[in-house]
Amino acid sequence: MAEPTPQAVDNHTRWVPLYHYVACPLFLLNMLWALYRLVTAFSADTVMGALLAFGFLVILLFAREFALRAQDRVIRLEERLRMRELLPEDLQPRVNDFTTGQLIALRFASDAELPDLARQVLAEDITSRKVIKERIRTWRPDHQRV
Repeated sequence: MAEPTPQAVDNHTRWVPLYHYVACPLFLLNMLWALYRLVTAFSADTVMGALLAFGFLVILLFAREFALRAQDRVIRLEERLRMRELLPEDLQPRVNDFTTGQLIALRFASDAELPDLARQVLAEDITSRKVIKERIRTWRPDHQRV
């Protein structure tokens, strides 16, 4: 089996084809069709169809959001544990100062560069995930993300 393309800041976003290219468009198309039917043939059935289509769309979006939030909590825990092992003593008391967004971005930093990058993030109060990821020189891939 071929090795996956090495991750980097430009290609680390995960796209799930069946979710992003099939399910999302189908649910959106269903919503548009229900709205069209609601406008062109208003009845109790078309109102119910539109409400149901909206409900399906909400379920689709929240299912993804809930999974991402659960993943973010796990990443926060993993990175705090990793920092407890890798950061120098002067940064140890500041491990809890990192926001979840900072920890999510820092997870891609290699063990060797994590201490210096973590120091920069705290010193410069960098909150943008993109900016933090762009500063990573040696990318630590995450192939298990949602």
